[in-house]
Amino acid sequence: MTEIKPKFIDTGTGAELVLLTRAEFDELMALASEAEEEAADVAIYDERKAELANDANGLLPKEVSAMLLRGDRLLKALRKWRDMTQMELAARTGLGQGYLSDLESGRRQGSEETLAAIAKALDVPASWLIASAP
Repeated sequence: MTEIKPKFIDTGTGAELVLLTRAEFDELMALASEAEEEAADVAIYDERKAELANDANGLLPKEVSAMLLRGDRLLKALRKWRDMTQMELAARTGLGQGYLSDLESGRRQGSEETLAAIAKALDVPASWLIASAP
């Protein structure tokens, strides 16, 4: 960026004019355009961040995502994240511990109603479990 050296001209009527070279004017216009684009990017970022904060079906917690990356299945990761044993989850849902084990391992598929009950017991959106069901 070059140093802009404007000249001020008094019109005699109290108005002041600013005199710039064409290069200085073009540089100011480019800077204004960049600032406008950055402001638009910030507005989009703020809007998306607000959407995620208000979206009950938003992103998985980072701890759950980390467990998924280590190879855990979603149901198991959510249960661990909620610091529950299979027995505790079984008691909250009325399902058998063996059945929950089968669901966690992928040996069995739960119905939408079953997955919704598990989601409720884990206090997570049902869509997290239902949408991930094969």
